[in-house]
Amino acid sequence: MASFVMNVRLSDPLRTYVDGLVESGAYSTASAYILELIRNDRERRLRRLEDQLLDALKSEPIEITDEEWDHGDIVEICRRKLQESR
Repeated sequence: MASFVMNVRLSDPLRTYVDGLVESGAYSTASAYILELIRNDRERRLRRLEDQLLDALKSEPIEITDEEWDHGDIVEICRRKLQESR
């Protein structure tokens, strides 16, 4: 898998925090800590999406008019109708 370098600018307090995690042995490097944060965030977002999709499958159908299909923002219309149905 290809990888690339990404620079991250941290304030002094955040840099001190990350350095402390590395010095304590919680992470081998600052990069290892950042990678874990990114992986955890990705997993959290995927779980949330999966939960939302399962909720949608369990919900009542949303009816959309021909006018809404032709001239509306379908995503926004569905969000509004879903909120109204709750």
